[in-house]
Amino acid sequence: MDRSALAARSGSRDSTGPDDTLAIGRRLGAVARTGTVLALIGELGAGKTQLAKGVAQGLGIGAVVNSPTFVLMNEHLGRLRLYHIDAYRLADPTEASDAGLLDERHADGVTVIEWADRLDGWLAAERLEIRLVAASEDPMRRTLVWVAYGEAHDRLALEALEALEGPGGLVTS
Repeated sequence: MDRSALAARSGSRDSTGPDDTLAIGRRLGAVARTGTVLALIGELGAGKTQLAKGVAQGLGIGAVVNSPTFVLMNEHLGRLRLYHIDAYRLADPTEASDAGLLDERHADGVTVIEWADRLDGWLAAERLEIRLVAASEDPMRRTLVWVAYGEAHDRLALEALEALEGPGGLVTS
């Protein structure tokens, strides 16, 4: 399916630091629904895991959530099941499919994929893609640039990111 046909809304939001990134993730987790896919993209240290931890908190998960770099995927149970995938170590997107990381069971929960750009062409057509970009003037600040593909993820972006409108600001297009 052509992704551009699904792109409904895009925008950006500034994060002042790790606590703010955690709060954004917490809001995403709080409004996430069954079938939510969050595709996180960013350099090493950009805050992908911090955002994922916030999503887990928003889902009511009390367990420690760390990046599953070496095990590739962790599952956590909260209000919805969280499938937390880290594609950093994958040399090829087919490895994710072969390892069973991308399959229909994720439809019953929320999937958060760190290093999602390494799975280009294999990601769910409907998703909320979030690129975390470091600010050159302040090493703690990030800009979260997002694109919602599909109506459900468009609604998720509006509910989660508009609700956080404030000092960090929100820009939508």
